[in-house]
Amino acid sequence: MESPAFTSSLARRGTPALHLWIAAIMAAMFLMPLHAALAHDIPSDVTVQAFVKPAGEHLQLLLRVPMNAMRDTEFPEYGAGYLDLDRVDSSLREAATVWIANFIEIYEDDKRLPNPRIVDVRASLESDKSFASYDEALAHVTGPRLTNSVRVYSNQPMLDVLFDYPIRSEQSRFSIHPGLARLGLHVIEGLRFLPPNGAIRAFEFVGDPGFVRLDPRWYQASLTFVKLGFVHILDGTDHLLFLFCLVIPFRSLRKLIPVVTSFTVAHSMTLIASAYNLAPNFLWFPPLIETLIAMSIVYMALENIVGGVGVQRRWMITFGFGLVHGFGFSFALRQTLQFAGSHLLSSLLSFNIGVELGQLLVLVLLVPLLHVFFRYAVAERMGTIILSALVAHTGWHWMIDRGERLRQFRFVWPALSAAMLASILHWLMAILIVGGVVWYVAKYWPLKFPLGQPSSRGQAGAQVHRVGQELKTETGGEI
Repeated sequence: MESPAFTSSLARRGTPALHLWIAAIMAAMFLMPLHAALAHDIPSDVTVQAFVKPAGEHLQLLLRVPMNAMRDTEFPEYGAGYLDLDRVDSSLREAATVWIANFIEIYEDDKRLPNPRIVDVRASLESDKSFASYDEALAHVTGPRLTNSVRVYSNQPMLDVLFDYPIRSEQSRFSIHPGLARLGLHVIEGLRFLPPNGAIRAFEFVGDPGFVRLDPRWYQASLTFVKLGFVHILDGTDHLLFLFCLVIPFRSLRKLIPVVTSFTVAHSMTLIASAYNLAPNFLWFPPLIETLIAMSIVYMALENIVGGVGVQRRWMITFGFGLVHGFGFSFALRQTLQFAGSHLLSSLLSFNIGVELGQLLVLVLLVPLLHVFFRYAVAERMGTIILSALVAHTGWHWMIDRGERLRQFRFVWPALSAAMLASILHWLMAILIVGGVVWYVAKYWPLKFPLGQPSSRGQAGAQVHRVGQELKTETGGEI
């Protein structure tokens, strides 16, 4: 018979053992789903290639997607994890339906097309180059299949699939929403649209681009770029600070009109030139422009601190800096110009209209706020110095940081060639024309409104106006 002391001792020993068993079971339950999740890891980088071609009453969509992005789809295997190419077709069709067809929306004249029919599927090697063109890709997808004579692991091949959509006419306007971002953490989609009567249009999407018009009308493209320009100016901190520097000494919309207009005209010129590949394409050029934009902010802020800034001087300086900011706008537009279709020029002009609308919104908000600030918070001259100093401090740090990035690039003089000489001549002609226009405007249409006091011409005009009002009051008529 066991003593109570012995029984108590066993109980004390069993309690830690029981806790260990419970901890082990819970850890196993936690690690089992974790192991299952690791077995179907989300790929970090996925590249999708696609062709869209309307022909007659059918629209064909050709895609190539990595099979390792088709998670939770069981592909038949044999041996040491090799893909069973002789029995894989049904699994490929299932993966094409679940992972591709259900998440791609194609529209004909803004009306969504029904779910597509899978014409054919193929498992292809990563080294296959047939998707270099539509004809090669179509011949490959409808051609001979790979057999088990080719040994390839199940997570290595590519899935090629041909979808067919019924359409009313190949002349319709088509749009697409490629919702394939769920295939990986970083998905790049290269799409080529082959209209029946026109050049191939290439698109590149990162993630989910949303609703994309493959062949937009001019007003559709224009509306898209007006929105882009409006949002871009509100998101661009450096452009907003530059605009803020313009507003501080001129809190009058009448005085700001020539200044802001010169900025808009200038950045429109360089933006259009960049879109037509007239800008330098060296690696050091973008960081140089970003550094110059920061320098323009610092200069404008320091000019406000010094004081005595007139509209005549300010709009000319703003015009020069606007040329630099236009190149900055072009860098932001590089990825979005693909949505312009065949309406490049109208889209660029629409982008500038959007920028102008954004600037007007900022002016409408800033001018009254500055009036209130200078009237109730601080004296006008002191407030101008304080605000400009804060902007100059921010711009200075940007200039130093961007200058450091610029120094990392090695400047190499381009090789002198006929094309280089032609480009130089084009830019010299443009500079001469622009300089002539600026000189003509400055000489024959002077706009002089010095800070804090009207010009002598303005004083004379005011005196004539007062005399005229007095004569009008005394005689009851007009002069």
